[in-house]
Amino acid sequence: MPAKHSAPAKIDLNKLQPKLRMIRNGDSEVNTLRAEQASPICVAPRLARAEPKRRSDVESQGAPRSERSMRITSLKKVASDVYANVFIQTNDIAASVEDDDRVKLPARVKATGRNGTLTTATVPLSELGRLTKHPAVTFIELGEPLATPQPEISSKKVSAPARSRFGFTPPTTRAGRVLIGIIDVQGFDFAHPDFLAGKHRTRWMRIWDQGGTARKSPAGFDYGAEFDNYANKHLDDALRNASEVGVRPQDLECQAEMVPGSHGTHVASIAAGNSGVCPHALLAGVVVSLTEKDGDPRASFYDSTRLAHAVEYLLGVAEEMKLPISINISLGTNGHAHDGSSAISRWIDSALTVPGRCVCVAAGNAGQEIAETPDDYGYVMGRIHTSGRIASAGLDTDLEWIVVGNGVEDLSENELELWYSAQDRFAISVRPPGMDWIGPIEPRQFIENRQLADKSFLSIYNELYHPANGCNYIAVYLSPLLQKRAIGGVRAGQWTVRLHGREVRNGDFHGWIERDDPRPLGRHGLKEYWNFPSFFSERSNVDNSSVGSLGCGNHIITVANLDLARDRIAKTSSQGPTRDGRNKPDVAAPGTEIVAAKGFSDDEDLWVAMSGTSMASPVVAGLVALMLARERQLTAAQIQGILHRTALPFPGGGYSWANDIGYGRLNADAALAEVTRMGQKEDRTK
Repeated sequence: MPAKHSAPAKIDLNKLQPKLRMIRNGDSEVNTLRAEQASPICVAPRLARAEPKRRSDVESQGAPRSERSMRITSLKKVASDVYANVFIQTNDIAASVEDDDRVKLPARVKATGRNGTLTTATVPLSELGRLTKHPAVTFIELGEPLATPQPEISSKKVSAPARSRFGFTPPTTRAGRVLIGIIDVQGFDFAHPDFLAGKHRTRWMRIWDQGGTARKSPAGFDYGAEFDNYANKHLDDALRNASEVGVRPQDLECQAEMVPGSHGTHVASIAAGNSGVCPHALLAGVVVSLTEKDGDPRASFYDSTRLAHAVEYLLGVAEEMKLPISINISLGTNGHAHDGSSAISRWIDSALTVPGRCVCVAAGNAGQEIAETPDDYGYVMGRIHTSGRIASAGLDTDLEWIVVGNGVEDLSENELELWYSAQDRFAISVRPPGMDWIGPIEPRQFIENRQLADKSFLSIYNELYHPANGCNYIAVYLSPLLQKRAIGGVRAGQWTVRLHGREVRNGDFHGWIERDDPRPLGRHGLKEYWNFPSFFSERSNVDNSSVGSLGCGNHIITVANLDLARDRIAKTSSQGPTRDGRNKPDVAAPGTEIVAAKGFSDDEDLWVAMSGTSMASPVVAGLVALMLARERQLTAAQIQGILHRTALPFPGGGYSWANDIGYGRLNADAALAEVTRMGQKEDRTK
């Protein structure tokens, strides 16, 4: 017998991101399965069991009753055992959600961090209604999924690398002390020879393992394990004692993830290994927990709120050690407007107003548009962007959005976001493969969790004036059927999205698909289930503006992948510009076939070659560390300007910014010389 439900707290829809509204409207069973794939969602061990009851068809936000297409059915009680990691925007720096005394906050809302008017929090879905009524809250946004790194890993056996492999030879003379921070995945092999400064000394000062339990959590956070080699010598002691007990040092100070060939170890080795760009730097790292590596992915988070915490942690370590810091993030996000207005971009940009700090980010590996060989499917990861212009009111434009089939069922939640000028008004219709048109959905209307004939779900939100940037946007979600007794993927084939120009003054639009990382989930009967990326057709794809949204921050250094051997940009390297026309990526650095440390491996197999923007970004992060070692008061904006000024074009090219190479190839010697000149005052008396 279905459980009885009471009405939920009244909710202010204008304060809640559409994706969060859609998830809130799912039942516990659906969200339990969703949490296995959606990194910002987590469930309690015991779940209430309830039959789903969904809102019917089209609902208008704030529209007069006569404008509503259908009446609204009552909503079930929202489960209190499903949690979301969110960014909460408040209306006053002094009025944070954890200490505002004008209204009693829901007791189960746990604030986890704060930066200006942004607060990160873990919130039960059942408390979202009350939270939107808080007078200090202006908007609540779900944390963005972090894209799992997908570098190309060479199968060739390689030897110890030369320090000249980056196209320049980093200086060996020491300048000032500097800290390099690495935010990555799969663990940091602190005992690898590339990080040792002596027999029992590693240059790793701190590691925060966000998914670990081996040690206490760091101060200010209530999750993960911190290995402290700065004050307590946890890691050096492990190096000293391992041989006595007959184990590896890494087994004495055990991280939750210690993957052979670890991505994080490889990235750290490029930036700050003994064979890397800045071999004298001290290191601090944050291991972000990958959901597929956890014992129960439903009980963990892997999203941009955790990235914000990682940045805050590393900045805190730098302040404690009184050192400038260069941070590398070879992870990415794909959602939001790609204009630097996402919560995580604003969080990081705010932190970079302080001198002596810089953050480098991989541009992403979504640059490939077409297959180069019959078995080349790299374009699937590359066709994520579309754009165009509706010339005038009364005109339409169609976009072709492909979901894979051929015996594979896509169990991931496919998301398309379309952004356009606040001056315009667009409506949207969607035609699923082999079905009739649904819509049009006019501005300020939405369909939420509408079940289609094949039992999958469609949600469409047509929103005006996003609080972060004032632009209009349309979000479309294709959701699989996620119930224990009945599972079904998103309908395969071509989904056609039609935009209708209602009022047109500007007409331009951009759209991005929130990319899924391809991952097999297993078979059920004759069907094989996957998380698989959807993509635009060749006709609808527009081969630019594919830089990940994290790389669109204003003062973040965004790095493209230079194939040094071929003297060209790698075909997979993502391209700019941003949606608002800013020049990203900033520069290109060697990122193809880069040899660096192979973490958690045998003594006879210490090195591995990898390719991707994940490898290019730490080259720049290492150079930035060298720059900060010479002038510790450089700001992120100054560092960005120096890299732009000193970058070199390809032969035959000019100094103008280009959407693939940025301002040019990294020129380390010129950048360091420019820093030295900045410290020298010109004598005008002669």
